[in-house]
Amino acid sequence: MPPRTLHIAAACLIDDAGRLLLVRKRGTRMFMLPGGKRESTESALQALVRELDEELNLQLPDPAFTLLGHFNEVAANEADTRIAADIFRAALCHPVAPAAELEELRWLAPQDPRGDDLAPLLRLHVLPLLWPHD
Repeated sequence: MPPRTLHIAAACLIDDAGRLLLVRKRGTRMFMLPGGKRESTESALQALVRELDEELNLQLPDPAFTLLGHFNEVAANEADTRIAADIFRAALCHPVAPAAELEELRWLAPQDPRGDDLAPLLRLHVLPLLWPHD
């Protein structure tokens, strides 16, 4: 049986220091980008705006986001699952705190070491796109 595919939207939220916001969901080990699963009637951007509001109490207007691309990868926290991800980028101009199912936030700078606790999508696709010369 082929793996199931989850359609998600996620954001590279960059602070004033050039760091990337990562999140870890309760009961999991891997850090990933904030965002989540798309509902059947939502566009990727609609899903992202909803998820950021739920997970971080963050409200950004649609024009704040720039599409970085669409990626397919193995899911970090779900067995026999792949993700089809629309990844956006936006500036984060104020502090945020974890809400909903999020347990922990982490900031990653370009020069920081990349541990084995980063989701495959983040490690293999997003970071090389954001910081290609690292």
